[in-house]
Amino acid sequence: MNPTTQSKPRLTFWQIWNMCFGFLGIQFGFALQNANVSRIFQTLGADMDQLPMLWIAAPLTGLIVQPIVGHFSDRTWTRLGRRRPYFLVGALLATVALLAMPNSPTLWVAAGLLWMLDASINISMEPFRAFVGDQLPVEQRATGYSMQSFFIGVGSVVASLLPYLLTRFGVANTTGAGMVPDTVRYSFYFGGLVLLLAIGWTILRTREYPPGELDRWDEAPPQPIRTRVPARMRASAFAWLVAGAALLLLVYANGLDKQLYVLGGLIAAYGLMLLARTMTRGAGAFDQIMDDLYDMPATMRQLAVVQFFSWFALFAMWIYTTGAVTSVHFGSSDPTSAAYNEGANWVGVLFAAYNAFAAVAAVFIARMAHRIGLRRTHLFNSLLGGAGLLSMVFIRDPHWLLLSMVGVGFAWASILSLPYALLSDSVPAAKMGVYMGIFNFFIVIPQLVAVAVLGFLVDHVFGGHPIDALAIGGVSMIVAGLCVLRVREPEPRGQLAVTP
Repeated sequence: MNPTTQSKPRLTFWQIWNMCFGFLGIQFGFALQNANVSRIFQTLGADMDQLPMLWIAAPLTGLIVQPIVGHFSDRTWTRLGRRRPYFLVGALLATVALLAMPNSPTLWVAAGLLWMLDASINISMEPFRAFVGDQLPVEQRATGYSMQSFFIGVGSVVASLLPYLLTRFGVANTTGAGMVPDTVRYSFYFGGLVLLLAIGWTILRTREYPPGELDRWDEAPPQPIRTRVPARMRASAFAWLVAGAALLLLVYANGLDKQLYVLGGLIAAYGLMLLARTMTRGAGAFDQIMDDLYDMPATMRQLAVVQFFSWFALFAMWIYTTGAVTSVHFGSSDPTSAAYNEGANWVGVLFAAYNAFAAVAAVFIARMAHRIGLRRTHLFNSLLGGAGLLSMVFIRDPHWLLLSMVGVGFAWASILSLPYALLSDSVPAAKMGVYMGIFNFFIVIPQLVAVAVLGFLVDHVFGGHPIDALAIGGVSMIVAGLCVLRVREPEPRGQLAVTP
């Protein structure tokens, strides 16, 4: 780490391995959450139309936590480094949540623990994204994010398979009403241990560059400063407030699904925050985050559209795959029945499969990106993912759903790597954390929209059939792939990036 070096040093394979290994633990906890939380909620008495609202804890937590953690981690320097203190705090809190969740006595305790678990995972996850941008030169970042995708795939495979494997070893997969099966409880206990140890490995086996060195090695193009006109910002704020209030009134007046309140509230909240920024003159965290949001690079604005459709599709899959597969492919919607629990375990296998395919795809994505470019690679993988989700509507033999997971796996690996590679090349080193946190808005917002819209559509339009939500997800994934063609790759350093 020589500060006189003109460009950031390249890291060896094993150095990249060590810095990304913690993502194995993060994704272990995340995969257990995705594959089993709906099952826990239903076991504790949740109805199908309640699931999206109960899941709202996850995206709301990320929306709040990630920009704040990113902002402060950009300004942190301790004996443990810049990002690693956040790795440690998040890992400890997530481990506690994983141990407690399968022992929840009531549905609302489980919902609260989901909130805690997702907040804790976000505390660790956001700095891990910035960590790759901090440590690696531009030419190695696609490799770094692909390595993270590899560990995400491996961790998810094992975590998703755990209840299924424990059943094969004789652990009880059914229990009394209102009780979480032992297969799920033991999986969460093991997941807490893996998460803590994996993140601990990265903390102990890596070092970080001090802020001064990162500034000298900054490879991002200079960013234009947009002129902030208070009157224009206030007009925009009032427009968002009126739109949000109108939607809330429409939902109330027509007795529409209560989950649509989430979408109206989100729109109105953005208007309030924008209005609040026009009334402040300080330089606090809120002001700086809002200014960074307003001044985000053009590449980030274009990637926002790609992320919206990608994560809308993923959230549709995570919420509704269990309900779709158990009802359509196993013929049961009763959480206490053997058929339902067999189908729920098969969903774990399917989730393990798409993550296994993602781990394999991650090995090739960096090479593919160097050959045909980041954008075309992401387009190809997104089209595969859309085709995979759409195929689930027509397949009836549950074993053939493994073929659907091939496309989903390639899309998943791409979503977890290439947008971040495009983004990290476009933002300054001093703001890598906050921009990675703001970028999470475009992961969280589509999830909130999915919570508000999909529950309404499944209940009122699709007659309570969750399989139709997967079809919507497939179309959304294809749209995401097409939108990536609009994304500009960053200009070489020294040329001003022009905001369209």
